[in-house]
Amino acid sequence: MIPVQESAKGVSFAVKVQPRARKNAVIGVVGHALKLALTAPPIEGRANEAVIEFFAELFEIPRVSVTIASGVTGRNKVVRITGMTRQAVAGRLAEILDS
Repeated sequence: MIPVQESAKGVSFAVKVQPRARKNAVIGVVGHALKLALTAPPIEGRANEAVIEFFAELFEIPRVSVTIASGVTGRNKVVRITGMTRQAVAGRLAEILDS
């Protein structure tokens, strides 16, 4: 399981993005980060938008509740979720990784 941090700003976790994949999906864990395959290319912020859309749908929350806290220009990112507890986020990620 990947580390999930909670702060006053929300719940955050590390993500490694693989752009230009065949489909959008969580494909495993790399080190302490969730590995996420996205169909979007890494240009003009499309991959970042795809990350936000993916996690908004995964957690069934509004897009505005998902932000990229760091790593906007790279493949290694930190995603921040607001409006959810650490336990809820960790539980949903564990479900995805177990399936």
